[in-house]
Amino acid sequence: MPVEKDLTREILDSIGEAVFTVDKHLKITFFNRGAESITGFSRNEVVGKFCKYVCNSLSCMEKCPIAHVLENGDSIYGYESQMLHKNGAPIPVKLNSSVLYNVDNEPIGGVISFADLSDCGTMISLDRESQFHGIVAHNKIMHEIFELIDEISDSDASVLVQGESGTGKELIANAIVETSQRKDQPYIKVNCSIFPPQLLASELFGHVKGAFTGAVKDRCGRFQLADRGTIFLDEVAEMSLEMQLQLLRVLQGGSLERVGESVTRRVNVRVIAATNRDIKKALKDGEFREDLYYRLNVIPIEIPPLRDRPDDIPYLVQHFIEKYALRYRKRITEIDDVAMDQLMRYSWPGNVRELENCIEYSFARTAEEEPIHAAKLPPQIRQAAPNSTHKVLNVSGKKEIELLQLLQKHKWNKTLVAQELGIGRTTLWRRMKNLGLDKI
Repeated sequence: MPVEKDLTREILDSIGEAVFTVDKHLKITFFNRGAESITGFSRNEVVGKFCKYVCNSLSCMEKCPIAHVLENGDSIYGYESQMLHKNGAPIPVKLNSSVLYNVDNEPIGGVISFADLSDCGTMISLDRESQFHGIVAHNKIMHEIFELIDEISDSDASVLVQGESGTGKELIANAIVETSQRKDQPYIKVNCSIFPPQLLASELFGHVKGAFTGAVKDRCGRFQLADRGTIFLDEVAEMSLEMQLQLLRVLQGGSLERVGESVTRRVNVRVIAATNRDIKKALKDGEFREDLYYRLNVIPIEIPPLRDRPDDIPYLVQHFIEKYALRYRKRITEIDDVAMDQLMRYSWPGNVRELENCIEYSFARTAEEEPIHAAKLPPQIRQAAPNSTHKVLNVSGKKEIELLQLLQKHKWNKTLVAQELGIGRTTLWRRMKNLGLDKI
């Protein structure tokens, strides 16, 4: 029987269609590779969770196809809906749902298969070139980072991701894991800034009963849980120097000791670390160990702040509009030119996270089927001075002059310019960027 069960799983993993199963309580019991590919979730992340928190579909709120078949005993075929990708992007899907029976013909749950309709050329709002494993970006430096991630997919070397708060360091870490040879192994995340030193040691390396007050039983640490997989150490520069030394020993020897125990345990874990601190200053000030830095910084990745890549803003805005249109079930599809200009000229100290919060705020204030207007943007956006990095350029090329004349003709109304050119607004923003007109 175990052999037959394993064979069934292998067969389900080999087909192109996404398939997952749930029990009678709507908790996911199986998630095939097709479902992982379409949704961005790994099997380990979703098994045991309620399906509605994974699918996040309109059908979950309106007419849950799984609940329907479990209640009525029939099947549903070709039902079209939308669900959210792990990164928040909406995915148009067509799904089938049927009751799952055991050998005694008793209902024990449901089986759901679905296909991504965007592969058929429908409902695509963003260029595929502007998305990489859940990261929306069109900027040249960001695409160089994506190329690097692809190039290191066969490597187990440590990676140090640096960037300001809100730039998407965790998304970069996720992409590294999703493209790596360890993608089907455990992926454990730890925010090093939220634990005091003794508790962080217990979280990372585990402890034995009685090691400290409150240690009522033996406990595995995150490194042991991540064995054969990957651990993501967020805000690694917030570790105490003592903890940095303990981490260095694990990186050097691949072994650890639980708190309160002298038994050495071997682990095979790839480390991805991230920090928003100026690591060179921390090294100079003696707040970060130089030997640990070189162990972590085998493959360095530095994410530029959003103010240095304004060409990503139109793509991110469109992405967040689609995300919150699905989440709030509001038919809002665009932002007007004045509002977009203000977003392009803002300095974004909170980076992509602040931009997403801005769009969600504006979404909550915007009426159904209306574009997002500048008056609906958060006060700090409307009242802020323009980004000082945006400088007026000299326009001299023929294509630049022709496009500039069109912009001036329509008083910089980019919707009208795009309509006259017969292109989409995103394409216009890209063309303006290529010609340097986005900074005027």
